[in-house]
Amino acid sequence: MTRLTLWLLCLMPVFSLAQHEPVKQPAKYWIVFADKPQTAAPALSATTLANRQGRGLSVDATDQPLSAEYVNQLAQTGVVPLCRSRWFNAVSAQLTPDMQARVRQLPFVKELVPIDRHLVVTSLPREPLTKPQLAPVMNQIQASEFALAGLTGRFVQVGVIDAGFFGADSAAALKHLFTRQGVRTVRDYVNAQKTNNDLFHTLETMSDFHGTEVLAAIAGLDPTDSIQYGLATDATFYLARTDQGNREFRGEEDNWVQAIEWLDSLGVRLVNTSLGYARGFTDPKENYEPRQMDGHTSIISRAAQIAADKKGMLIIVSAGNEGDDRNWRIISTPADAQGVLAVGATNSRLWNRIGYSSIGPEALPYLKPNVSCFSLYGTSLSAPVITGFAACIMQANPKLTNREVIELIEKSSHLYPYGNNFVGYGVPQASRVLALLRKQSLPATTRTITATGKSVSIPVGRVDGKEVLSVFRKKDATHVLHQEALKASNGKLTIKRLRGESHTTIDLKKEVIEVVWE
Repeated sequence: MTRLTLWLLCLMPVFSLAQHEPVKQPAKYWIVFADKPQTAAPALSATTLANRQGRGLSVDATDQPLSAEYVNQLAQTGVVPLCRSRWFNAVSAQLTPDMQARVRQLPFVKELVPIDRHLVVTSLPREPLTKPQLAPVMNQIQASEFALAGLTGRFVQVGVIDAGFFGADSAAALKHLFTRQGVRTVRDYVNAQKTNNDLFHTLETMSDFHGTEVLAAIAGLDPTDSIQYGLATDATFYLARTDQGNREFRGEEDNWVQAIEWLDSLGVRLVNTSLGYARGFTDPKENYEPRQMDGHTSIISRAAQIAADKKGMLIIVSAGNEGDDRNWRIISTPADAQGVLAVGATNSRLWNRIGYSSIGPEALPYLKPNVSCFSLYGTSLSAPVITGFAACIMQANPKLTNREVIELIEKSSHLYPYGNNFVGYGVPQASRVLALLRKQSLPATTRTITATGKSVSIPVGRVDGKEVLSVFRKKDATHVLHQEALKASNGKLTIKRLRGESHTTIDLKKEVIEVVWE
């Protein structure tokens, strides 16, 4: 019997539109056009147009196709377009220095944007890779509540942008998808000449397992052992491979842009991308800086924001696995985009941040990650769990907008409204989101306590003296100084205030206490 084995957390590169470093060798560039033929019909199906209009979203220039005349003129100068983006009105191509000079002189070319090839995927979590343990997260997010409500992601279309889907059609946990033809279309943007089946049957690198495991975390169900790996067991899937290898130096963000535009053209509203990009590697001058995880520097974040704002798509992204890397620590891109739902990872018992899970940058004016859930092997496998969670919500109410679904997921999370940049609003709870969908009032599970002085003793109810409580020490309402585990004594938890601490969140799972220090 086939078993999914967790291998490599494959993460994508990024580049800044502000970078224009000169190159001496042939290099890959985005060739940005100055305008578009505004009279052309939108590059969308009639169904997609109708769905877009039904959600109150307009059709704009990003939906218009590229100018065929401009593309042809580039071809006449010897330029071979590799990828095309209608959202950014650009094509990518390999250009020698002479070709760069010629292309810059073309009247319809607005600018050339170099694609950084000296970028490396982010690191693996430090835990050993062994047999997957995805079942516990189903209990954590209350998967049984969705099952009782008959919510399995049915009629919901899900896009998965990842590294590879090797063995997906033969994996026991995914057999039910292929039996009912739940995987509709597969596109390989790495090897465009290959067929769909090649992705399932050809192993080029160990990362080709990655998309298979992500798919299982969204919709996996192993009937032999009665183990449920994901929530969206009845959803319909469209798969796109955009990345190859686990540690290669290349710039393939244009593949991701093509994939998200393709999914938009099909009318797919929910997309999981367990990929992310952080640092460069070869030349320190070309490294991505943590300050550039700002939601708008990388083209991938910009594309994700367009998808959220203009196309109504819900993009669910892994936060990153750099929490233990003291030279980075923060989320990768496109998790930094404001419009995406970034997912971190928690420990199984305490529901606080697991060491490798990336932290939200303090400079961002919004909270990242948005939510978190348990994953022993990386945020690549916590994000798809929440994608399945979102699919169940969208089945329950297909009229919800992407922003409304995000709001429901955040409000259903166990720390809400006391989110922080370690775990966001915490772990989404199916029982809470079902109550919100039914317009029912949620039980009171939060309280705020004002404290003065250097310590405070807080009643925590009937907490077992052996039970360890998760505590977030914060410099302000959202930014964590550090997290720790404390034990209550005689029904009370004593907190000694740290230097610089202004807020403290005490996580009792079913209740949250926020201490505000004066």
